Amino acid sequence: MISPLRTPQAALPLVPQSPATSLAPPSPDNAAQRNPLRTAAQQFEAVFLRQMIGSMRQAHLADDIFGSQATDQFRDMADANLADSMSHQGVFGIAQMLLAQFDRHAAAPATAAPAGDATATNGGAR
Repeated sequence: MISPLRTPQAALPLVPQSPATSLAPPSPDNAAQRNPLRTAAQQFEAVFLRQMIGSMRQAHLADDIFGSQATDQFRDMADANLADSMSHQGVFGIAQMLLAQFDRHAAAPATAAPAGDATATNGGAR
């Protein structure tokens, strides 16, 4: 039986596992900047998954005859642990999409404000 949390390998990544912004090997500075981004992206995915699981729990599809505040607290802790492990496994790919977006933003050339723009020169004060 296939677990509902796992998908076939052919259906998994719509976004490449490694960034395709450059063919050059990553520099140490780039890797040093990328690790905190990867961590933040995984944490964002975990928070998103916790919210999604919590919303599913609120549906109350069945009566909980043994329910109590302690049971709810331990269920919330289990849901948080599940969300953390799912984010580290990359099941949903939200972190990968965020990293790809960061890579596109970092690869885009910085555009300067037009010379006559008063908001760019004095911070928006007139």
